Amino acid sequence: MTVMTAQAQRFREFRMPDVGEGLTEAEILKWYVAVGDTVTDGQVICEVETAKAAVELPIPYDGVISEIRFGEGTTVDVGTAIIVVDSGGDGGPEELVAEAPAAAAPVAESAPAEAPEAPKRQAVLVGYGVAPSSTTRRPRKQAAAAGQAPAAPAAAVEPAAPAAPAAPAALNGHGGAPAGERPLAKPPVRKLAKDLGIDLATVVPTGPNGVVTRDDVHAAAAPAQAPAAAAPPVAGQAPVTAPAPAWSAAEREVRTPIKGVRKATAQAMVASAFTAPHVTEFVTFDITRTMRLVQELKTDPAFAGLKVSPLLLVAKALLVAIRRNPAVNAAWDEANQEIVQKSYVNLGIAAATPRGLIVPNIKDAQDRTLPELASALGELVSTAREGKTSPAAMQGGTVTITNVGVFGVDTGTPILNPGESAILAFGAVKLQPWVHKGKVKPRQVTTLALSFDHRVVDGELGSKVLADVAAVLEQPKRLLTWA
Repeated sequence: MTVMTAQAQRFREFRMPDVGEGLTEAEILKWYVAVGDTVTDGQVICEVETAKAAVELPIPYDGVISEIRFGEGTTVDVGTAIIVVDSGGDGGPEELVAEAPAAAAPVAESAPAEAPEAPKRQAVLVGYGVAPSSTTRRPRKQAAAAGQAPAAPAAAVEPAAPAAPAAPAALNGHGGAPAGERPLAKPPVRKLAKDLGIDLATVVPTGPNGVVTRDDVHAAAAPAQAPAAAAPPVAGQAPVTAPAPAWSAAEREVRTPIKGVRKATAQAMVASAFTAPHVTEFVTFDITRTMRLVQELKTDPAFAGLKVSPLLLVAKALLVAIRRNPAVNAAWDEANQEIVQKSYVNLGIAAATPRGLIVPNIKDAQDRTLPELASALGELVSTAREGKTSPAAMQGGTVTITNVGVFGVDTGTPILNPGESAILAFGAVKLQPWVHKGKVKPRQVTTLALSFDHRVVDGELGSKVLADVAAVLEQPKRLLTWA
C-alpha cells in the first residue's frame, strides 16, 4: 500500500488548462520537450492555440517527462491530461529506489489509470503558480541515481522526440545549444524557425547569453535552401528542403481544416452579420493636412522611438468623434433588452495574422495622450504579428478600426465585431485631382466607411460620427478645438 501511494505521488499529470475565459479546447502546435527530458517548475513545455490566441504553457512542477499523450496538431479538450511527469513523489527517496528495479516499467504504463488523485492542482491560467501541496520535491541528485538510468532509452521510442541529436553535438564548443537542452530563443524566433523548417538545436546562436536571433535562423536557412535549388532532382527521391509545389497533376485542391482563431472568427462574423442589422455610410475627403502632420510628428521629440502613421491620427479622430457623440459607443443587450452605453472606449484594431483575423483592443483609449496612443498601437500591432496576443487583449472592445488602405483598397463594408455597434474602415490615401480653394489641384484623398448597428445607432447619429471623423482629419487643428 505504501508503494502504491508513492507511485501515485510520483507520476503527475499535467492537464490542458483554460487559457482564456470559458474556452473548451486547444490545439497543440509545438512540443518543446520529449520523453526523458528533465523539466523544472515554470519551464515552457509546449505552445497551444485556442480560438483566441497562441500561448505557451509552463509546467508547474519539477521532474522527468515519462509520457506525452498527444502529438502536435491534435486538438485537446480543456481538463484532459496531456503529459505525465515523474516528479519523484513525496513517499521518500529510499522507498522509491528500492522498488524501482522491479516495478519501474509497469508503473509508467499504469500510472494514468492508478493515479486519480494526481490532478490535485486545478487548471489555472498560464503563468500562475503551483498549488501549495506541491512544495515537497525529491532532491535533484535522485534524477541521476542508478534507479533512474533506464529513463533515457524511453526517449528513443517516443515518436514526438526530434531525431537530430548529431547536429547539436557538432555545435558544442561553437556556441550551439548543448545536447539535451532546449535552445534559448524568443517566441517570434521560434515561430520563424518553425515556418522555415529549421531545428533550433542546429542553429549557432549569436545573441547575448547564447540566445538564438532572427538573423541566426535566416543564416541557418540560407545554406539549406540554396543547394536544394541548385541540386538536380534524384529519381525516386523526394526533395527534403525544397518547398513542395502548391498544385500537382494528381491534386488540384488544397483543404485546410477550419479551427482555432479562423474558426472562432468565422462563427463570430456569421453571428454578427445575421443578428445586427448593418448600415454602412461612406465619405471621401481631402486628408492632405493630416498627412503633413504625420510627417511633422515623426520628427517631434515626444514621439522618439514611436511609430507615427496616418492610422494613429485616424484613431485619435474617432475618439474625438465618440466624445462628441457618446451614444455610438454602446452595445445591444439582447438578454436584458437594454442598450448599454459605455463611458470608456476600448479601441479595437483589426489585425490580419497567419492564424486568421483578430481584433485586440487598447483599453481606455479615451484617456491616452497622442504619444501614449502611438505606443499602445505599436505594441498591439507587433504583438499581433508575432501571434502572441493574449485572450484578455481581445475582450471587452467597444468600437473597432480596420485599415484596409494598407492593401491599396479604397474602402469596404466592414462587419461589426460582436458586442460592438460601430466599425470604421480606413481606405487607401491616393493623390487625386481635387478642388482646393477654388482651383483643381493634386491633393491626397481617402475614403472612410462606417458600419453601425441600426438597432443602436440611427442614420443621424451614424452620419454625425462619420462626418466628425472626416472633419478632424481634413482640419487636424480640430484635435485641439474639439477636444
